[in-house]
Amino acid sequence: MFLWGTATASYQIEGAVAEDGRGPSVWDTFTHEPGRVRGGDTADVACDHYHRWPEDVALMAGLGVNSYRFSIAWPRVQPHGKGAINQAGLDFYDRLTDTLREKGIVPAATLFHWDLPQPLEDEGGWLNRDTSYRFAEYAAAVADRLADRIPLWITLNEPFVHMVYGYALGTHAPGRTLVLDALPAAHHQLLGHGLALRELRARNAEKVLITNNCTPVWPASSDPADLAAADAYDVLHNRLFNDPVLLGTYPDLSAYGVEIDCVRDGDLDLIGARLDGLGINYYNPTRITAPTGEGLPFEDAGITGHPTTAFGWPVVPDGLRELLVGLRARYGDALPPVYVTENGCSQPDEPGPGGTVDDQARIAFLDGHIGAVEQARAEGVDVRGYYVWSLLDNFEWAEGYSQRFGLVHVDFATGTRTPKASYHWFRERISRR
Repeated sequence: MFLWGTATASYQIEGAVAEDGRGPSVWDTFTHEPGRVRGGDTADVACDHYHRWPEDVALMAGLGVNSYRFSIAWPRVQPHGKGAINQAGLDFYDRLTDTLREKGIVPAATLFHWDLPQPLEDEGGWLNRDTSYRFAEYAAAVADRLADRIPLWITLNEPFVHMVYGYALGTHAPGRTLVLDALPAAHHQLLGHGLALRELRARNAEKVLITNNCTPVWPASSDPADLAAADAYDVLHNRLFNDPVLLGTYPDLSAYGVEIDCVRDGDLDLIGARLDGLGINYYNPTRITAPTGEGLPFEDAGITGHPTTAFGWPVVPDGLRELLVGLRARYGDALPPVYVTENGCSQPDEPGPGGTVDDQARIAFLDGHIGAVEQARAEGVDVRGYYVWSLLDNFEWAEGYSQRFGLVHVDFATGTRTPKASYHWFRERISRR
């Protein structure tokens, strides 16, 4: 069965940050620091999904999706990141899971979508090897409760993005600016994945994935310097997180003059254990040129000649086909079935006359990218699912509420949900499955 779904993340939609025993996350801390988030926005309420989840499940049922990818908030389940489990937090996901199943919607749960419990960050966060083991304990507790009813599990969401924005550049929580010294956060996230995978397998989880954000890398020219820069960027963005889980090895980081020196015996065996699928989040390609100064061995050259989203990202549907076919060519039989676990676009959506949101640009975006998935499948890539980001307009991290990705418009003052034209289009499109 091909999975047609939508995706969300706990911190971006749930709100209720201090209810029913939930502890603080790094994002709670980050959003309340002045200047961190556009407009001073916080996710204290967000979409209020914690209280309005039955309405949101009804929207999914009306949409006709057969799967829903959501994330479980570690601070809601384990407020201190270790020790006692907050049963009230697990109860919330228990109710959500059962209701999804009653509606014929396959639950796909992500265990970590960036909302690390603040007490663990106080002890070093993902720079601390111990966090990997705490993550595995949390995964075990969640699986003990839900593995009998959730068939699809994702350990981590976009560890590349979390490492770069959270630990290297500081534009996301926890706001560290370590540049290449952030690399231990890569290994410790991947080690956490491997340890959690082992716990999930021990609890008979049906399918376990990791989700990586990937991009086709285009050299700015055929000049050898640009080709070398593009290769260096590909190593960092794509191969650093795909090679270990698929091949059991790290790629050559010599272009950066560093190596990952925190790997211990047995780590890569855990990290490279068999996966049931690879989640791929795709938004756009990246064009790279040789650096003009000292520092990193590449520069982003930008992409022109394509439409752009409200985020300024180029809209290149064929980039998704290129990416999927490229993964098959690079990894061959080591590539498990692929699930496109996020794909979508932000647009300046506001209700027009009669309260409707006529988001034709999003419809064109989705139509092109679904076509790209179909082309990749025709070229032999085993793609088994496609999830639109996102079901709802939500809290878009450091951009606050300024970017709208949803199939459903959310009035953040009232919480009112209004399905957009893209919602109705997607319902019709997947009805042909």
